[in-house]
Amino acid sequence: MYRIGDLSKQSQVSKRTIDYYTKIGLLDCDRSHNNYRYYHEDALADLKMIEQCQQMNMTLHEIKDRLTVMKSFEVDPSILEKQVDHIRNEMDHLHNELHEVLHAMETLGDDDRKRMLKQVSPQALALFQTLMVFSG
Repeated sequence: MYRIGDLSKQSQVSKRTIDYYTKIGLLDCDRSHNNYRYYHEDALADLKMIEQCQQMNMTLHEIKDRLTVMKSFEVDPSILEKQVDHIRNEMDHLHNELHEVLHAMETLGDDDRKRMLKQVSPQALALFQTLMVFSG
């Protein structure tokens, strides 16, 4: 269990931000008899997930829904539908970005182009496999 200061140091997230996340329900804590907040080990993983989701331009409400789904034994279909919509939007955005990058790569020499494609290949394969699961 972490007190807010310890969690802040471990996660490199400010105490003020942790306090805000707690108030809006993104993080759970237990209260001691003297009203100190204690956070479980999974709070570190939650903070990391929040940071990753923010890097994907998700709102705090969307992040809260995602954390709820991840921690729930029963999934609310409406929340899951919102996540699927978000993924679809992100895929559209990535498709457009990739199209721009591929167009720009045409100006590179063969060696540079191969090096760039080699960097993307492992992630592309993993993504392709995941998308195949979605396609049924």
